Amino acid sequence: MINAAIYGCSGLRLTADEKAFFADSKPYGFILFARNCEEPSQLRALVNELREVSYDQAPILIDQEGGRVARLRPPHWRPYRPAGDFAKLYKVDAEAAREAVYHNGRLIAEELAALGITVDCVPLLDVPSPGSHDIIGDRAFGDTPEQVADLAAVMCKAMMDGGVLPVIKHIPGHGRAMADSHLELPVVDASLAELEAVDVPPFKALKHMPYGMTAHVLYKALDAEEVGTFSRKVIGYIREVIGFDGLLMSDDLSMKALAGDFASRVTRSMDAGCDLVLHCNGDMSEMKAVAGAVGSLSPTAMVRHLRAMQLLKPAAKLDCQQAQATVENLMQRMDTCSLA
Repeated sequence: MINAAIYGCSGLRLTADEKAFFADSKPYGFILFARNCEEPSQLRALVNELREVSYDQAPILIDQEGGRVARLRPPHWRPYRPAGDFAKLYKVDAEAAREAVYHNGRLIAEELAALGITVDCVPLLDVPSPGSHDIIGDRAFGDTPEQVADLAAVMCKAMMDGGVLPVIKHIPGHGRAMADSHLELPVVDASLAELEAVDVPPFKALKHMPYGMTAHVLYKALDAEEVGTFSRKVIGYIREVIGFDGLLMSDDLSMKALAGDFASRVTRSMDAGCDLVLHCNGDMSEMKAVAGAVGSLSPTAMVRHLRAMQLLKPAAKLDCQQAQATVENLMQRMDTCSLA
């Protein structure tokens, strides 16, 4: 049986303890960070190791957004602009921004697929509010729900055309947070009407995507007592009102927005309705605590998984040089306007 957890690992290769733990716990998948990524041949070997100790189709995830959130960096991989640059271009020329996002996304997917990475935790569907914490900032595709939904849909298509599955995040919206959930619990006081006017629409527009990620945010209008990842009310809203029926994973359980030991974090996430829990830092003692509490993928989650895997198809051929030139030429319009 597949364990309903996604784990990180500690370094460039698996340790003997990691191999034994992953073989025994049979996690759903794995997530990679900069600490795991030195150069292409090393990374391909690590990806192969992860699948050898788990199963052939185990999803391998990464956060390769561009800008400040990029696990793969030069000199071995391309530098990518943050989503905020495409948001600026959209204000000048919406069609040019869509085209630039598509080719940029295809280039990212091309690099990931070549490494055996099958899931990229993009795009953010968060709509930043004035004065909110810059943890989202230039990672967002815009400051209106319409623009965010528009460009995020293009990014999702680019990923899937490139043989990589996207993850919409952070449901039901992190854009109003006045704190970084890596460090503390953000509390959102907005009314339900405000959330449904701005934060929720991008997620409704992309509710058909295969994966989604929760937000470690307390939404007073939805549940005044419990953080979103642990809230049956919030996850019920995600399922019933937003209509998302893909695999729903928690954000990283090791983030400081959450309280309690790791077993309770797992139990509360799963009881609330998450299909999967995400643990990123590679700490073996914490992963063992997660594994002891999480259990197997539910039958409903397995159906969602199989549906997601049907979307994972070989990439269409891409002329990388042409795609790169297209992105650069389109982005010059935004750069030129910025200098004007």
